[in-house]
Amino acid sequence: MKRVGAHVSIAGGVENAPLHASSIGAKAFAMFTKNQRQWTAPKLTSSSIDAFRKNCSDGGFKPEHILPHDSYLINLGTPDPDKLRNAREAFIDEMQRTECLDLRLLNFHPGSHLNGISEERCLQLIAESINMALNATTTVTAVIENTAGQGTNLGYRFEQLASLLDQVEDKTRVGVCLDTCHLFTSGYDLQTTAAIEATFKEFDRIVGLGFLRGMHLNDSLRPLGSRLDRHASIGKGTIGMEAFSYIMKHPACEEIPLILETPDSELWSSEISLLYSL
Repeated sequence: MKRVGAHVSIAGGVENAPLHASSIGAKAFAMFTKNQRQWTAPKLTSSSIDAFRKNCSDGGFKPEHILPHDSYLINLGTPDPDKLRNAREAFIDEMQRTECLDLRLLNFHPGSHLNGISEERCLQLIAESINMALNATTTVTAVIENTAGQGTNLGYRFEQLASLLDQVEDKTRVGVCLDTCHLFTSGYDLQTTAAIEATFKEFDRIVGLGFLRGMHLNDSLRPLGSRLDRHASIGKGTIGMEAFSYIMKHPACEEIPLILETPDSELWSSEISLLYSL
């Protein structure tokens, strides 16, 4: 089964996320485990954790269909030693919060070199950061999201993702989340069935479809190769519908979270229905 959902709000507590997901007909969901604009947050209370688990169970959401996202403040590849230490501590905390909720996946953006170090050194720092977080936890898989390549962000080429995976010690607890908007604007064509098929084959050759743990399904406001991260609603951007039809039929996308991060939450229910119609 395909597990389509959206990145839903945790307003009022993380326990509300599965309720929001159920209300839009989702079979998966993403969320933050805390305010993503803050470095720290109070620990999750036992009552909130228990309510989250119950609401997930009631909604039919299994841990492998839930894709929490860490804070956008975290840069695991920063050249600044103090900021790197803070980022690593925050990332470990995010992994531990995920573990407290009995979830299995944590999605994150790899990091940025900020023109302070080489790309190779930045990738080394990111991989070291992942290894540290895996050593500090026991059950959560670190899920690296591809980027659009905006600014000095890394992770926009399959070769960079493969380099990170190669440097992670525990290959059983690392994976990749592919964002369609990021793929497209970083230069991977998705506009025709032949184009997305070629992109998937390239990903499989360089990274491996066995590492695919989730996808973000977003159309793009910007054209192919623009390196700009601007999401559009499904069918209302520059990618077109063939890519999403291909994904909804691809066996590698079975039973992994397929998450909408499109800009109009009022359309999520209809977008989920649209995707299932494909």
